[in-house]
Amino acid sequence: MIGFISDIHGNYAALCSVLEELDRLGCETIYSLGDVAGYYPAVNECCAELCKRNILNLMGNHDQYLLTGSSCGRSRSVDLAIAYQAKIIEKKNLDWLSKSPFSIHTDRFFACHGGPEDYIDQYLLSPPYPVDEKTGLFLSGHTHQAVIWRSDGKCYCNPGAVGQPRDGDPRASFAVLDDSGNISIHRVKYDIDATARLSKEAGFFPAFYECLYEGAKIH
Repeated sequence: MIGFISDIHGNYAALCSVLEELDRLGCETIYSLGDVAGYYPAVNECCAELCKRNILNLMGNHDQYLLTGSSCGRSRSVDLAIAYQAKIIEKKNLDWLSKSPFSIHTDRFFACHGGPEDYIDQYLLSPPYPVDEKTGLFLSGHTHQAVIWRSDGKCYCNPGAVGQPRDGDPRASFAVLDDSGNISIHRVKYDIDATARLSKEAGFFPAFYECLYEGAKIH
């Protein structure tokens, strides 16, 4: 089985709970669909955990902001979080993050962070979603909303967000592709209080972490 995670955003408590559940389910391989960086303080811990497990991360827009020092331009909270992470991230973790490819194409699926027209920053918000004509399965993250959509025997999947779900469900979200080709969305509870406490200690304003209890975007 293959696990797909996305949009971790420095939320280490959520990542640990998701990885524990993926281990319990027996996933031999895990892919991260981008945005290890952004929003929450534990970017070093998240990078180190993925690196230790040899989990391939695809480049996300927040990852790119951190690597290039560029601004989001549409969100003050994004820029504040990236500025904080730029000060604390260890060089070894920045080097690891810089090796993230923009997409991956295997004999079972095609995946990127955004969409086929912009691998980094395209939002796929409503059907019809793109599918991969070769493998029949296309996956992406970025929207923080879990989706499985099927058309003519092909499938699109967004595994949802590990670090900041935005679909009204505060549980961390991920997807699993089984050996028969069936893909499914899974949710797992995590210690939101731990992430909120770290965020508060780092000086992040309350809106950063209050949204986690609602499964919502930062207000």
